[in-house]
Amino acid sequence: MGFTMLKISDIQVVYNQTPVLDRFNLDISAGEIVGILGPSGCGKSTLLRAIAGFVEIAKGEICLNNDCLASCQCTVPPEKRGVGMVFQDNALFPHLSVAQNIGFGLNKLNKVERNARVAELIELIQLQGMHDRYPHELSGGQQQRVALARALAPRPSLILFDEPFSNLDTTLSEHLAVEIRQLLKQQNTAAILVTHTFREAQLMCDRYGTLESCLLGEWQQAA
Repeated sequence: MGFTMLKISDIQVVYNQTPVLDRFNLDISAGEIVGILGPSGCGKSTLLRAIAGFVEIAKGEICLNNDCLASCQCTVPPEKRGVGMVFQDNALFPHLSVAQNIGFGLNKLNKVERNARVAELIELIQLQGMHDRYPHELSGGQQQRVALARALAPRPSLILFDEPFSNLDTTLSEHLAVEIRQLLKQQNTAAILVTHTFREAQLMCDRYGTLESCLLGEWQQAA
């Protein structure tokens, strides 16, 4: 598959002295999209939160581009990990326009560079002419694309999707799964999709499996 961009080695996450994840391993190559399925409460979202830095790991190591993000010896704060995240509810700022939402995390760029990056992403997600609209003026699918553009804006190596289509109807969710896969591939951005729907994983991912089968190294290749 090429260069191993994300390497998760024997991690353990503990809540109230009970392991939620235990001895979990995962390697993801640059530009690869991986799906992880399973019922609510099995640890899927916990895995994403550990990668993003929102929860600490008790054992093991998480490395991105050969840099340690988390271990017993190191913990990189979430904002410095170079990891984007798209949440279930989009988490768009209601008081900010489309352009402002997309450009929110681009404070290190000057105004010209920021405006150019925002314009590039608005074209990428095909929302030209909507840069001044607010989230409540967009459809669910359009809001999801804005959330993706905001995650892509800082050019992360990896984007984490936590059941991003769960609030959408089946037809729209399947359409967006295909569309978002194409956008990620255009940007050569790796991703992990957490979902409870096999069809979404099949449409969006290069390989996928349940959390239990992932622990055993058993994956399904998408058609």
